[in-house]
Amino acid sequence: MSMRTFKPKHFNWRLDDGGVAVVSLARPERKNPLTFDSYAELRDTFRALAGPDGGDVKAVVFASNGGNFCSGGDVHDIIGPLLDKDMKGLLAFTRMTGDLVKAMKSAPQPVIAAIDGICVGAGAMVALYADIRFGTADAKTAFLFTRVGLAGCDMGACAMLPRVIGQGRAAELLFTGRTMSAEEGERWGFFNKLVAADALEKDAIAFARRLAEGPTFAHMMTKTMLNQEWSMTLDQAIEAEAQAQAICMQTRDFRRAYDAFVAKGKPAFAGD
Repeated sequence: MSMRTFKPKHFNWRLDDGGVAVVSLARPERKNPLTFDSYAELRDTFRALAGPDGGDVKAVVFASNGGNFCSGGDVHDIIGPLLDKDMKGLLAFTRMTGDLVKAMKSAPQPVIAAIDGICVGAGAMVALYADIRFGTADAKTAFLFTRVGLAGCDMGACAMLPRVIGQGRAAELLFTGRTMSAEEGERWGFFNKLVAADALEKDAIAFARRLAEGPTFAHMMTKTMLNQEWSMTLDQAIEAEAQAQAICMQTRDFRRAYDAFVAKGKPAFAGD
């Protein structure tokens, strides 16, 4: 499918001429819950961004809608039906939810989350797996799985959240399910910055456009190394980065940057 003509059924999507895709959930009257269908379609979309059809997309903004980011799994569409599933069906569902955030992590494009209002449950996990997070003073983030009788270890939360905010803070949020305020989120490193609500999406898109105008192959390599080096020793990471940088030195963008420097100009990166 062409990402320029892509028309999803279960969420909002637009792609501008600069290669920035803006995604948002499409049920603002219910604070944008996820459904079985939107989970699967989002998973498939982020998977497609890693393939040949994703070439038009240089960066992704996962935006809020109607003053909220996401209220988690839909109580009627997901929670209720799960009570009637057997273990095989339950595991198929929990693996699908994990596949969404794995697809976000594997997509070569930087993902910027723009978070306003409610950002809880699976919605908080989607935000967590973004590469950059902008928030507002009204952002309320909660990993509330224990509040519904489940473990805090959902969609990789026990692996990813400590990496972002630290082990002790993550443990508190995952055990209690309490809301992390926007101020806490910024202070703890969950949010890269807080902005006014009326500037949130605009600022996130402007940031994404700056990335889209940069050396996008090199951005892909940066994201790859950020993800892979958690499981490496320091010596392994240094060697992996030596190889990654040698690959990037073969790109035309590296030559463009040098030529622009010599000419005292600004490089026009093309991602090759």
